[in-house]
Amino acid sequence: MPEMKFKKTESLSREEAAARLTEIARALSHGEQFELERGGEKVKLDVPDEVTVEFEVEIEDGKTKLEVEIKWPSQFGPSGLEVEIELP
Repeated sequence: MPEMKFKKTESLSREEAAARLTEIARALSHGEQFELERGGEKVKLDVPDEVTVEFEVEIEDGKTKLEVEIKWPSQFGPSGLEVEIELP
């Protein structure tokens, strides 16, 4: 059972999805703390210099799903960020 789980699913244009991923990439590359927000709830993430990245593509029932998972150990136990995008 996760100590904390924050999941956000929303419908975005391709450009909006790219902008969201660019924000995350910018924060990762600059070593900045960054926030994710959902309905008034916010989670702040401190990312170390080294992370594990996993890419997965699934094609099923006429849908393509791309998952990018970034994991790192945290002082509170296993932690990470998962970004999931469904393409029509």
